[in-house]
Amino acid sequence: MLKEVVLGIGKGTTSCMVPAEKIIYDIHGNPASVEEDMVAATQRAIRNPIGCAPLREVVKAGESVAIIVSDITRLCGTDKFLPVIVDELASVGVKDEDITIVIATGTHRAHTHEEDIVVLGEAMVKRLKIVQHNCFDPDECVEIGVTSRGNHVKLNKAVVNADRVILTGAVTIHPMAGFGGGRKAVLPGVAAVDTVFANHCHAIHPEVGGGANPACDSGLLDGNPFHEDMVEGCAFLDPDFLVNTVFTPDNELHEVVAGHWLKAWEKGCQDLLKIAGIPIKEQADVVFASSGGFPKDLNLYQGTKCHMNSIFACKPGGILIAALECEDMLEPRIFSEQFVRNDMLQFEQDLRANFTMAGFVAFKARLIVNSVTAILVTLPQNFDIVQQCNMIPCATLEEAWEIAQAKLKEQGKEDYTITVMAHAPSTLPILQK
Repeated sequence: MLKEVVLGIGKGTTSCMVPAEKIIYDIHGNPASVEEDMVAATQRAIRNPIGCAPLREVVKAGESVAIIVSDITRLCGTDKFLPVIVDELASVGVKDEDITIVIATGTHRAHTHEEDIVVLGEAMVKRLKIVQHNCFDPDECVEIGVTSRGNHVKLNKAVVNADRVILTGAVTIHPMAGFGGGRKAVLPGVAAVDTVFANHCHAIHPEVGGGANPACDSGLLDGNPFHEDMVEGCAFLDPDFLVNTVFTPDNELHEVVAGHWLKAWEKGCQDLLKIAGIPIKEQADVVFASSGGFPKDLNLYQGTKCHMNSIFACKPGGILIAALECEDMLEPRIFSEQFVRNDMLQFEQDLRANFTMAGFVAFKARLIVNSVTAILVTLPQNFDIVQQCNMIPCATLEEAWEIAQAKLKEQGKEDYTITVMAHAPSTLPILQK
C-alpha cells in the first residue's frame, strides 16, 4: 500500500508515493488550543501576568518607556499586540511622547519606513518614536556589566536610559539558543556587535576541531552557554515586563505569555515544547522535511532551519530529503559564500578568529549536510550551488525519492524506515533514551 508524502515548497507543494508501512512518524506537532483573538489574549495576559504585577501597576505616568520589538525577519504579531500594550500604558497616564519603540535588529540592517509599517502597523508608526538599533555604532551603546564568561554587555542607550523596559517577541525553537524570544530581544536584539559575537561564539565547540557545540542546540537550555550568557546579559538590564507570543507548528496563535522577563518566557518555552516537541523511539533511514513553504524557504539561510531540526529524526549517515524552493538562493551573500566551503577545519578556525552568525549557520548546516546523504528539492537555477554544497539537487520530490531508493538498494536496506516532517523548523523530534 502506498501513501502520498506532500511537502510545502514555495507557494505550492511537491509530492511522491512511498510504502505506507515504512513510515514510522509523520510529525505535525501535538494537538493544542488556539487563540482566535490575539488582541483579547494579549489584554488577558498583561492583566494576569506570570511572576510580577500587572503592566498597569508596573509603569507610572511620567516615566519613559522603551518597548523592544522584533524586526521584520521575525514576524510575531507585533502589529496586533503592540497597540494593546500602548493602550494599557495610556490608561495609567503614559503619553505617546514618553514611549520609544526600539527595533531589535541584532546584527541585521535597519528597517525601511515601509517595513516599520509591516511590523508595527501604520497607526503605531504615526504615533510613536522609533529607534532602529545599529549594533555597529559604538556611540549608540553603553556597557552595563560583564558576564561570568567575560562578555562585556553593551546595549542601546535608548533602552538603558529608559525608566521602564518592555520586551516583546515570540517564543520559538532556536538551533543554538535552545529557544528564541525572551532574553534574545536584549542580546542580540539591542546589543553591540562585539557583545553579540562574544555570546554567539559559544555555539562553537570548546575544543578546536570539535565543530559545533552540542550543548547549544534546539530545545536545550540547561548547561547551554549560549543561552546562559544571554540570561546574564539581560539580567544586568533587568527589564520590567515581557510580552511573547507562542504559535503552533501551523502558525496559529496558541497563547500570549506576559509578566516577568524570565519566568513568563520560561512558561512559554515549556508550553511550546509540549506542542512542538515530539517524542520518538527511533530515528529513520530516510527523513522527508520541509520548512512549510514560503516565506520560510525564501533562501537557504532561512531554509537550513529545516535541516537543524530534521537531523534529530535521521539515523547517522541516513538520507535527508529537504524541499526548499529558495527563490533568493544566495541571499544573504555572507551566508552563501561560506556555505560552499569544504575544508571544515579551516572553516571552524576562521570562525574562531572572526565569528559571524551567518558564517556559523553555514558551518553548522554544512556539518549536518556532510553527515548524511543530503538531497534538496529546489528550483533548477539553484542546482549548481546545491552541488557545490555537497547536496544532490532535484526538481521534484519524486526524483528525490528515486535517488533515495537507489541509495537504499546500494546499502542493501530493504527494511528501511521513513519519517516525514512537513513543518521541520517548528517541530522538534526528541529521541527517547
